[in-house]
Amino acid sequence: MNSLRLELRKVEIEDINFGDETIVKDKCLYINKDAFIEEMKKISGVKDIKVDLARPGEKKRIIPVKDVIEPRYTVEGTKGFPGVTTDVGPCGDGIVNVLSGTAIVTIGDIVGFQEGVIDMWGEGAKWTPFSKTMNVVVDITPVEGLNPHEHEEVCRIVGLKASEYVGEAAKDIEDFKEVQVFEMGDHAEENEKYPDLPKVVYVEMLISQGLLHSGYIYGTDSAHILPTFLHPNEELDNAVISGNCVAACDKITTYQHQNNNVIRELYNKHGKEINFLGVVMTPEMTTLNGKFVSCDYTAKLCKMVGADGVIISEEGYGNPDSDLVMICSRLEKQGIKTVLITDECSGWDGTSQPLTDTAKEAVAVISTGNVSHIVELEKADQVLGDPEAIANLAGGWAGAYDPETGTMKCELNAVIGATSEIGYHNATCKLY
Repeated sequence: MNSLRLELRKVEIEDINFGDETIVKDKCLYINKDAFIEEMKKISGVKDIKVDLARPGEKKRIIPVKDVIEPRYTVEGTKGFPGVTTDVGPCGDGIVNVLSGTAIVTIGDIVGFQEGVIDMWGEGAKWTPFSKTMNVVVDITPVEGLNPHEHEEVCRIVGLKASEYVGEAAKDIEDFKEVQVFEMGDHAEENEKYPDLPKVVYVEMLISQGLLHSGYIYGTDSAHILPTFLHPNEELDNAVISGNCVAACDKITTYQHQNNNVIRELYNKHGKEINFLGVVMTPEMTTLNGKFVSCDYTAKLCKMVGADGVIISEEGYGNPDSDLVMICSRLEKQGIKTVLITDECSGWDGTSQPLTDTAKEAVAVISTGNVSHIVELEKADQVLGDPEAIANLAGGWAGAYDPETGTMKCELNAVIGATSEIGYHNATCKLY
């Protein structure tokens, strides 16, 4: 693994507005609405585009949310989302200007039932990290006649292209709120520098269940790969994106990949408490044989690089619970300590079995919350999208939205990022 250095330069944004050009001025991001729409409508498969703004504290509801992406501009290095919006090239080594605190949020007609909701105020805002971002909400209408996976692809490309378009506003900025540097040498160099520190690998499980249910690594559907070792900088630099409709609460949006909190925390401890070796991206397969291959291969990679400890995060719940504990068991039996990060599907009263599988080796587990917890959402002053969509979202049901009062009930399942298993959420942990 070659030495990589990634510099993320944070451009401070305190407000967003529409304006005559797309530019950052006096800590405000201005977007030329007409030019933005014209550019997005050039994308193949797009019939119409609407764009709105949603700021923290405004009584706005965004539904049904497909993805969230952070706008950036690459000053040095591979630009865009390689293998998807740009030619394939290496990520993780370069300089990137980041419009910190802003996000592109894509919505539109339902393509998968596991899309979600973001409230910018009130009870709902407590549960999603994207109530704290300045959101550019892009409402996408694809052309008629697309099948579901083509519909999903159009929406995915629009979101990524929108983030690139808005990210151009950071191109010439030279004044930064913060500059973060992520740098790590190859294993031999790091082992020589930190011979007495425990060697730690991060295993990140990705939904990889076919059409509408896969993440992408350099544009490759994760359902079509074996577990893959990445330098942690690659994920922080646009190599991994979301293309799935897994339950909104634990769907890893593209924004969360770009800001993976597990990677960031391991970097914080690197060279102090641990020797962070890197990331294994592990597909969550749907067949039993697929799970055996993926879990065996993951354990082999961790063993080969000399890991003393492994942190494993899940995406989704249900059958991926088996992958989680199968990897855990294989590693623990080889003397490699594991910590698991997962959420729970424990029922409305919290008393149901939280995971669909267990293992005696799984003794260190972090819960990011109960996806079945019910929240009551008050009336919004403005709904961006369609509130009736809640009836078809995971965690919603027919009658969950009351058109007379404008109120809504749903499980955390339906709230984007509520129980994120890579730590990018608003919850806190308690030790029992």
